[in-house]
Amino acid sequence: MTRAERFTLLPPQRAARWEKFGNWDTTFYPQFMGMKIEEVRLDYARMRLPYRPEFRQPAGIWHGGAVASLIDTAVVPAVGSGYDEPRGLFTIDLQIRYLAPIPPEADALAEGWVTKRGRSTLFCDAEVFVGGLDGELAATATLVYKVTSKPMTEYELAK
Repeated sequence: MTRAERFTLLPPQRAARWEKFGNWDTTFYPQFMGMKIEEVRLDYARMRLPYRPEFRQPAGIWHGGAVASLIDTAVVPAVGSGYDEPRGLFTIDLQIRYLAPIPPEADALAEGWVTKRGRSTLFCDAEVFVGGLDGELAATATLVYKVTSKPMTEYELAK
């Protein structure tokens, strides 16, 4: 059983909202970086960051900041999947352990999932793999997110 299969499929309305993640009219950071959502389930998301030469650091491997950005973004759909309306989601804490380099030309693939939901604070884990889920484990992370209690309006989302 894959990690994704351990999580419940989203209701159709929520699934439709997350299919649009990264395909906004305004360019936000995940879109700028080129992140692509592959799967979202309740409390789980998988996201790919296709290789670009700009992600390399001087030694030729992926820069840790690009990997950190992928980790921090991959948990957003996992966190947001628990709500019918969009909420404000804010990183409180992010701890990363880099385990292996991601070589040039390889994509990075991240899985992020919620380990505990509170009223407004959520705890998450994430893993990043070289190329795909069958690739080498490149990084692990733990994250804490704050979620606003009120849904966000379309105007607030576009700011």
